[in-house]
Amino acid sequence: MPERRFGEHLDGSADSSGSRDANQPSKDEVDISVPNPARIYDYGLGGDHNFASDREAFHKLLEVDPDSRTVVRSNRAFLRRAVRFCLERGITQFLDLGSGVPTVGNVHDAAHEMNPDARVVYVDNEPIAAAHTRRLLQDQPHTAIIQEDLRDPEAVLNAPETADLLDFSQPVGLMMAAVLHWVGDDVTELLARYRRALGPGSALAISHLTDEDLPEQMREVEAIFADTSVPVTYRPRSQAPELITGFDIVEPGAVYCSEWRSEPHESLAQPERTKIWAAVGIKS
Repeated sequence: MPERRFGEHLDGSADSSGSRDANQPSKDEVDISVPNPARIYDYGLGGDHNFASDREAFHKLLEVDPDSRTVVRSNRAFLRRAVRFCLERGITQFLDLGSGVPTVGNVHDAAHEMNPDARVVYVDNEPIAAAHTRRLLQDQPHTAIIQEDLRDPEAVLNAPETADLLDFSQPVGLMMAAVLHWVGDDVTELLARYRRALGPGSALAISHLTDEDLPEQMREVEAIFADTSVPVTYRPRSQAPELITGFDIVEPGAVYCSEWRSEPHESLAQPERTKIWAAVGIKS
């Protein structure tokens, strides 16, 4: 992927007339020399909303884990299947926490394939991810982005965009795909605060990095993320019931993401290669 100067295609800050989009962060607002997990993930998916530092970090990941692209792609495939599962249950509104850049296989694309009227609110606190999402959604109906920290549920739930698009008296799909491992604090109370806002029939979809089957390799991965803007915290599949307290976990339970209701072409002979477990629960 060719290098881009800040202000060209990557940050969208200059149009053909050379004017800067006021919704875009300036170079001074973001330290682009420090890799960020949202932008690393975007690069792993084949997106172009990333910087040289993010690409370098991903190539370091490939050195210690040649399956790194499989990891991000399998997680994104799980997200799309979870969205379809929600829609099949009649859930037509989604809150996607820690969404990153919705560039490849995103929630609103998956949702709108089945229901063009489905509503999606993305949430991410990374300025570049939020700015690019805002641009990508300009022509997308029933979608919005909130630049907030998911660790502040009140700010997320009380944002004007949330009030405009989501009706919490009706079931909501709360998507937390590959995001809780960037939250090092105790996440049980955080999840409880979101759970209390959701009505009966709502769904919670979680996917989470784990080191339980490949501990040595994941220690090397952890060391790479220690040099990014957000270090990683692993949690095992056995912690899924605790994280999804208040929800009835649906079959097949907490499994590696390539095993969660996957199509034959999405399955892996060694599912632990994804390093990410996934689970979905329904609030009764």
